[in-house]
Amino acid sequence: MRKNWKYVAVMLTLMMAVACDDNDGPTINEDPGTFTELDEIELTGGETAAEISAYDPATKQLFVVNNANGSVIDVIDFSTPTALVYVKSIDIASYGAGVNSVAVKNGLLAAAIEATMKTDNGKVVVFDTKTLTEKASVTVGALPDMVTFSPDGKYILSANEGEPNDDYSADPVGSVSIITVNNFVATTLDFAGFAGQADVLKTKGLRVFGKDASFAQDMEPEYVAVSSDSKLAWVTLQENNAVAYISLDSKSITNIFPLGFKNHATAVNALDPSDKDNSVTFANYPVLGMYLPDAIASFGQGNTNYIITANEGDVREYTALKENVRIKDLTLDANAFPDGAALKAEAKLGRLYVTKTMGDTDGDGDYDKLYNFGARSFTIWNGSTGELVHDSGSKLESDLIEKSATAYDDARSDDKGAEPEGVVVGKVGDRTIAFVGLERADAVVVYDITTVTSPELLQVLSTGDAPEGIIFIPASESPNGKSLLVVSSEGDGKVKVFQPNTL
Repeated sequence: MRKNWKYVAVMLTLMMAVACDDNDGPTINEDPGTFTELDEIELTGGETAAEISAYDPATKQLFVVNNANGSVIDVIDFSTPTALVYVKSIDIASYGAGVNSVAVKNGLLAAAIEATMKTDNGKVVVFDTKTLTEKASVTVGALPDMVTFSPDGKYILSANEGEPNDDYSADPVGSVSIITVNNFVATTLDFAGFAGQADVLKTKGLRVFGKDASFAQDMEPEYVAVSSDSKLAWVTLQENNAVAYISLDSKSITNIFPLGFKNHATAVNALDPSDKDNSVTFANYPVLGMYLPDAIASFGQGNTNYIITANEGDVREYTALKENVRIKDLTLDANAFPDGAALKAEAKLGRLYVTKTMGDTDGDGDYDKLYNFGARSFTIWNGSTGELVHDSGSKLESDLIEKSATAYDDARSDDKGAEPEGVVVGKVGDRTIAFVGLERADAVVVYDITTVTSPELLQVLSTGDAPEGIIFIPASESPNGKSLLVVSSEGDGKVKVFQPNTL
């Protein structure tokens, strides 16, 4: 039988274009280093008008947290990514004081809503994405700060931060709620079972320092990532400088991984600690960085689970406990810092914020070590062991400056630098790509992390003011069949959408 070679050629081309990927379905041949802006929409209210976003492929709608005037979830028509259109808002005032996070899966929209009194238990409210009617309202722990679905859609997970009130007269336990979707029943887990390990965990870098707080009260879950097989979850304990490990099969917290400290005295970890030196100057100093990660994402390669953290840093600032202090206002141990007077100059370390809750190792009233907030980096960790696989060192900020000379804000050099806050991971073609949001640089940096030990910078994307929410939409779920990146920025209420070029 004579073959139709033209037909065969066309079919081979189509087969190559939709080569199957285990995680994201059909893929197309895209260049991950060519993301360009398609469109933006500025939501009503300005500051805090665009925080966290979630996309529903079934309705082709984007749901965006808007806390500018009251607290609502804005609904955006995303069917044409080059022409974003505001549709309506979901008012959540009847559920609590404010919505902190949203997530979508299988036609369900989950919203994390804090109580009117933030130290009381909050709620995860679930809506139908088509009708926007309530499906369930589930009580979870205090101050639910982030919500996500497991990839298989069976669970909703909520990180309940459990912050104290200003005078520490009320300090709820930090917790994680696992909601079973088929019946909307929540199992809420806290960290009381690890109190007996506190001393050992502290030697590895865990921070427990709340005013008169128990171990369980002091843990403050921030962000959740779930493995692709929906069996494991990782939760950042931001203020505590750790990541917790959760088994979804047993619905239990099985481990806490303290993250240790980053030595800024080593060449690869140089930093610019001053906002008063009239320049951006990276150098090495005797300072230890606390990772204190905000967002976390997971990805797998081979049989290994990895997690990646955005090491923002965070400070406890309450009437009853204010931990940050400038180095110039500390007494430094003369033996530990023989050049202490020079280091305390404003053009050196004097302006840098550090914690006063750590560093006086011998209890004599002066500081033998200095610990600053955040590592000014992203870090890839082994998801099973907690072992550090790669830290971007000072390269994240130097890469930013190289690609975008005006993006780095030297006025923040004394206080967490570019401030990596958000991170998502996605597959673009056959490459594993990390998108890291930099709150103080108004930018997202794009890295190829296919080789986990040596990520490669691809791009710096300009965003709105203070990017807060980052979502990656794989081509298989995208309304236009292309990979998309959506960035919502809390500083000006802008939502931007980016797309790579097709090869």
